[in-house]
Amino acid sequence: MPKPGVPDFDNKTKQGAWKETARQNYVDLASSLSPSSEASSQGKSGADVKVQESKDIVVTSADGITKIMFNRPSRKNAITLQMYQEIMLALKNASRDNSTITVFTGAGDYYCSGNDLNNLINATGEIQELAIKCAMALRELVSDFIDFPKPLVAVVNGPAVGLAVTLLGLFDAVYASDKVILFLANQ
Repeated sequence: MPKPGVPDFDNKTKQGAWKETARQNYVDLASSLSPSSEASSQGKSGADVKVQESKDIVVTSADGITKIMFNRPSRKNAITLQMYQEIMLALKNASRDNSTITVFTGAGDYYCSGNDLNNLINATGEIQELAIKCAMALRELVSDFIDFPKPLVAVVNGPAVGLAVTLLGLFDAVYASDKVILFLANQ
C-alpha cells in the first residue's frame, strides 16, 4: 500500500497501527527463538529435545524447528575447527529430520565472534598446511549452507564478527535484536 498523504488521517492511522503490529510480531518471533527466551522446555508441550551431543554446538528440536546454537559464551562463541565439523554435521542431520525450519543463534551476549584465533596459535606443523585445512573446511561449510534444503534462519542475539557476518548472507532470513553490531574484517 502506498504511503498515505498528509491529509489522509484515517489511512495514516491504519498504517501506523499495521507497522506497530508488524514490529511486535517480529519482536515476539525473535524472542521466542532466542536462547534467553522464557519459552524454555519447562513443562511446555513440544519441549526442546537435544538431538546432537556437543558442548560447543547445541542442537535441539521442538515444534518443527531445529535450533543450532553456538555455545561458547565465555569465548563470545568463536568458532574452532572442531565446531566447523559439528556445524556441518548439525546441518546434515537437520536436512534429514522432520523439522520444517532450521534456526541458528548464539548463547550468551554474542551471536558469534567469528573464527577463534586460537586455531592458529595452537596449531602444530606447518602454517601453510593449516591454512589449506582451514580453507577447505570453510569451503565445505559454505557449500553446506548453500545446499541446505530447508528454510534457514539466523536469530542474531548480539554482536557478530567476521565469518559470522559473512555467513548471514547465506540465510533465507535474518532476525536481529537491538543489541546487534556487525563487524567485518578488513580484506
